[in-house]
Amino acid sequence: MDLNQWFQKGLTVDEYINAMTTNKEEMLTIYKQFTLTDEDKNKLEALRPQKLRAIVLSEDWCGDAMLNNPILLRIAEAAGMEVRFVLRDSNLELMDQYLTNGTSRAIPIFIFINEEGNEIGVWGPRAPEIQAFVMEKRAVLPDKDAEDFQAKQTELFKSLRATYQTDASIWETVATSILETLLK
Repeated sequence: MDLNQWFQKGLTVDEYINAMTTNKEEMLTIYKQFTLTDEDKNKLEALRPQKLRAIVLSEDWCGDAMLNNPILLRIAEAAGMEVRFVLRDSNLELMDQYLTNGTSRAIPIFIFINEEGNEIGVWGPRAPEIQAFVMEKRAVLPDKDAEDFQAKQTELFKSLRATYQTDASIWETVATSILETLLK
């Protein structure tokens, strides 16, 4: 399938949100609280004539999707960009074309396409600064063989989720990173 076909296959924003069983309220809270700057809105307004679209490889259980997807939705609104969600786990054929570091099925992945269905940019699964932040936090985890590894990792993930939901500076970092991809 080409990217236009994948886009058509994807769920609309409402379909995706209505089908969510995990992280729905958390994602919607970020969506309601996050706003773009006027400067960013003006930059995105200039993209409207290009009629860009976004394919989002995602799953509702993913903490990074909980953080990044609502920010993308605000960006898409300002740019007049239609967004469709393609669920990673049931669409590995597409996912495997967008592996992180050539090996990882990390999500979300945002595939930006033009009217003709040509890829004009890919973003994800994290802003570089957020990746560094997460790696810094993971670096203090015990070895995977340690008996407390699972508990410590679960604790870390809960802490990251809480930070993702409340730290507006993280939201700004994500928005800036997505904008850099879109405005190249």
